Amino acid sequence: MTVSIATVLLEGSQLLRKAGVPEARREAGSLLAHVIEKDRTFLISHAEDLLNEKEFETFREIVKRRASGEPLQYITGRQDFYGREFGVSPAVLIPRPETELLVEAALNVMDDDSTLCDVGTGSGCIAITLLCERPSARATAVDISEPALKVARQNAETFGVTDRLEFVRSDCFESLSNAAQFDLILSNPPYVSAEMIPELQREVKDHEPIVALSPGTDGLSIIRRLVDDAPQFLRKDGFMLLEIGFDQGEAIRELVDVQTWELIDIKPDLQGIPRTVLLQKK
Repeated sequence: MTVSIATVLLEGSQLLRKAGVPEARREAGSLLAHVIEKDRTFLISHAEDLLNEKEFETFREIVKRRASGEPLQYITGRQDFYGREFGVSPAVLIPRPETELLVEAALNVMDDDSTLCDVGTGSGCIAITLLCERPSARATAVDISEPALKVARQNAETFGVTDRLEFVRSDCFESLSNAAQFDLILSNPPYVSAEMIPELQREVKDHEPIVALSPGTDGLSIIRRLVDDAPQFLRKDGFMLLEIGFDQGEAIRELVDVQTWELIDIKPDLQGIPRTVLLQKK
């Protein structure tokens, strides 16, 4: 059986739309481009090209997976972040555009040869991006999950930064040497409160790793640990950058010890939501 690109795109987008998937046609196009190993522009210019039976069946199968709520990024194994394509798996949080703001803020305070620590590295997108942008910098990437570290190591190899990036399996700073000192500590920590989990999109709550989403309770427990423990691993005048939840800005102001930290800024994201916290060690 053979069928044209245009026909299968129509079928796939209808199925996804019926399942409530936003931007159904775009998602169907991304899935088909993945199957035939072309870009989405190719689909437009070759709409009458025929798929072979294997391609058609593979496409139908992954469209069903997407319709059931499985994220596109886990199906394709890829996600763009700061202009680079990172490998992802269900072991890691899918990199999001708002986390690029954390990278931008870091680049503004980094020197060319800064040392940094990325706590809860997941796919490694933050640390690896910063090392790509600052070729003399060095980093330590920390995560409690060994499967997540495996994904991050693969991405580090892809982007050629393994010689400047150390991976440590650790619950926050617990496994780091007491002598470790950094110019910058960054984290996109779990910050979704337990009560908010049911409100998340099905793609998130049913598929992304809960350990990377929520610490339980009020969503601040990991952030409190970072604010309390980071100073001993930071050089004087060093910085810490945190991504926070939409309703946590005021809580952050209250939990910061002004004897230890100067709260430089809480930057909003593109929707005007407080998102990135910048602290400097006194």
